[in-house]
Amino acid sequence: MAVRTCLAIVLAAGEGTRMRSARPKVLHEVTGRSLLAHVLTAVAGIAPSAAAIVIGPGQDEVAAEAKRVLPGATCFVQSERRGTAHAVLAAKAAIEGGADDILIVYGDTPLLRPATLQQLRAPLAEGAAVAVLGFRPAAPSGYGRLVTRNGELMRIVEAADAGPEEKAIGLCNAGAMAFAGDSALAILERIGNRNRKNEFYLTDAVEIARGMNKTAVAVEVEEDDVRGINSKKELAEAEAVAQARLRQAALDAGVTLVAPETVFLSADTTFGKDVVVEPYVVFGPGVSVGDGTVIRAFSHLAGATIGKGASIGPFARLRPGTRLGEGVHVGNFVELKEAKMEAGAKANHLSYIGDAFVGAGANIGAGTITCNYDGFTKQRTEIGEQAFIGSNSALVAPVTIGAGAYVGSGSVITADVPADSLALGRGQQVVKEGWASRLRALKSMVKKKAHGRD
Repeated sequence: MAVRTCLAIVLAAGEGTRMRSARPKVLHEVTGRSLLAHVLTAVAGIAPSAAAIVIGPGQDEVAAEAKRVLPGATCFVQSERRGTAHAVLAAKAAIEGGADDILIVYGDTPLLRPATLQQLRAPLAEGAAVAVLGFRPAAPSGYGRLVTRNGELMRIVEAADAGPEEKAIGLCNAGAMAFAGDSALAILERIGNRNRKNEFYLTDAVEIARGMNKTAVAVEVEEDDVRGINSKKELAEAEAVAQARLRQAALDAGVTLVAPETVFLSADTTFGKDVVVEPYVVFGPGVSVGDGTVIRAFSHLAGATIGKGASIGPFARLRPGTRLGEGVHVGNFVELKEAKMEAGAKANHLSYIGDAFVGAGANIGAGTITCNYDGFTKQRTEIGEQAFIGSNSALVAPVTIGAGAYVGSGSVITADVPADSLALGRGQQVVKEGWASRLRALKSMVKKKAHGRD
């Protein structure tokens, strides 16, 4: 059988006022990725021959996100909000380009998967002109119903128009539809606006297709695959489902999640073999973890690459640009940003390492900070291999600590330190014996006088 070409149309227009946010609805995030990016990633998974994104006026941010995820996509503007069919026809030029299948999905359905889209397309290869995704929600109120007979889809009834018999139908409209390319435009252009909102409803395509002696079918899928987002509550519900999926995938891949329900992952989090993740760890976008690494409790990671056999946390924060080599130790209350630590380097306690390079085997003592910001620009700190930075030291960038050098505890280092040198940058210690006893005697006498007891 010849490979069927597919045009994917993603409807991303509209602001989503129920989200109570100035941000366009499809740019809200689930698992660290925008709703639109989730949908476009699913679309990319079926390798469409072309993709069209329908956006609202002035939604440059949405267009930019679409181009970021699918650089080859074309954006079309729905200048007026006159219904779903009107939105699809905003991409008429793309439809006229010719494709065997026209796939229409919504930009606010982040749990959509490539396999679900393939299910939707399948009836077209068998001769159907229209296929509609359906699902059976626990609470169907508010959803349009799919009226079927003898395996065919007869019509879609909007919730507001459904009578008692139709409301008893459990199969509901999920929104996503597929059209055979040779009849798609003919069907879409016949959709009228004869409804109470004076809008053009894509759901009318089913009856129009049947009136043209063409076949329409319903494709039933799980509710989670087609959840649409219209509120922050629904956004949180989708996040919970997506997290459950990601946790299960990690467990199936051999990751040890000590308390899975407490670990939060991003859509792009990747793990090597024999990784252990303790409770209450958050993985932001862009994290990869090497084989045999342990991520201890209450750590937060984003934009970090972690090598094999590393130990992170507890209570560690790895910010974007962190790159850790094999066997690196990053301990409790240590924060890294734009920092590279090579194999075997350690920062075990209470340190900030930002805009820095730490060579192999170097040791960063407790309380050490790299002073990387002068109020205007960021500067780098270079620490050579096997260097030893004493506790409570401040390395004022730009500065280089040579290989094997020692920095004495409590030092403020403002100049480069040569390899194998000792650097001390602190005031000279002065000891005055008996001073504390004399101070206490003086303070006691003053206190007595103040209370009239001399």
